[in-house]
Amino acid sequence: MSRSYYRTRIKFCGMTRAGDVRLAGELGVDAVGFIFARESKRRVAPAEARAMRQAIAPMVDVVALFRDNTREEVREVLRTVRPTLLQFHGDEDEGFCRGFNMPYLKAIAMGGREEVNARTLQLRYPSAAGFLFDSHAPGGGGGTGVAFDWTRIPSGLHRPFLLAGGLTPENIFDAAVATLPWGVDVSSGIESEPGIKDGYLMRKFVEEIRRADCATLD
Repeated sequence: MSRSYYRTRIKFCGMTRAGDVRLAGELGVDAVGFIFARESKRRVAPAEARAMRQAIAPMVDVVALFRDNTREEVREVLRTVRPTLLQFHGDEDEGFCRGFNMPYLKAIAMGGREEVNARTLQLRYPSAAGFLFDSHAPGGGGGTGVAFDWTRIPSGLHRPFLLAGGLTPENIFDAAVATLPWGVDVSSGIESEPGIKDGYLMRKFVEEIRRADCATLD
């Protein structure tokens, strides 16, 4: 399958340093993510994310990632950080996700053995702006650094989807060509250690995505 005039969106997640946020903008990344999940090694406080927000380039989305956070925790982030998109990685239901009157992505665990059905997802989360397929097992968190079997991505989706889980500069070309995602989401694959992004890997990742875009054009 080939595409005309297409550009895969790129999200760098788990940002913890203003310099990394600034470089992401310089590289043309479409979104940066701040993690507020309690158990994450890359978790930041709302005040820290607000400070880093000053380094975000114009027209770059600010994504707030949650995993089974309370409503008040989410509201605090909304007040303090002013994200443009929410991302839910836990057992949040449709009512919870849509209750903040903001566009959201719902992460789907692909590390289990159960088949993931596009119709079921869209019925379960009818107001989701899109889905993010990650490699964690059901009930687990993301950020595993391990890829899943990309052929398991369900067909028949009528929403944009992002590919995540174990993506690196070494495999993102093959991943993008194989799955033709609307966007990709990377964290550990561009790090020297959890939360510390590597400038060379960030640049290489973007270069490989753009190479994949060229390879799939008509």
